[in-house]
Amino acid sequence: MNEPLPEPLFELLKAPNPAVMATVRGDGSPQTVATWYDIEPDRTILLNLDAERVRLAQMRRRPDVAMTVLDEHTWYRHVSLRLRVIAITEDDDMREIDRLSVRYLGVPYQKRDQNRVNVRLSIESWFAWDATTFREDGTAAPMSVTD
Repeated sequence: MNEPLPEPLFELLKAPNPAVMATVRGDGSPQTVATWYDIEPDRTILLNLDAERVRLAQMRRRPDVAMTVLDEHTWYRHVSLRLRVIAITEDDDMREIDRLSVRYLGVPYQKRDQNRVNVRLSIESWFAWDATTFREDGTAAPMSVTD
């Protein structure tokens, strides 16, 4: 990991913002999909997937994942994360998918007939952009770059 995630970005990630994750297919091409996530106090990322998803197999084969999180108020403020899978565990009691569903929808997850899996990821590096912050010359500036 390059530079620790600063507090303003941790705060951005604590909010239930829209996110898109990317995994690598067997042929080396990227696969992207919108996702729910949460950031833990130790600054790891939690994802929860249907156990039958192809992207889960992709993460098991190659644990490199990318995710971009957009500020829900303006997509001109976002952070892109390079992540690495550190743990994949069963969500037998659906506790974690319920937590994510409440975070995003305000209610527990409704589809109870799926096997769910938790994926925990470490942040390897990040890049953040805030086009709501401008330089003296009027151009937008990155919040920080650690890639």
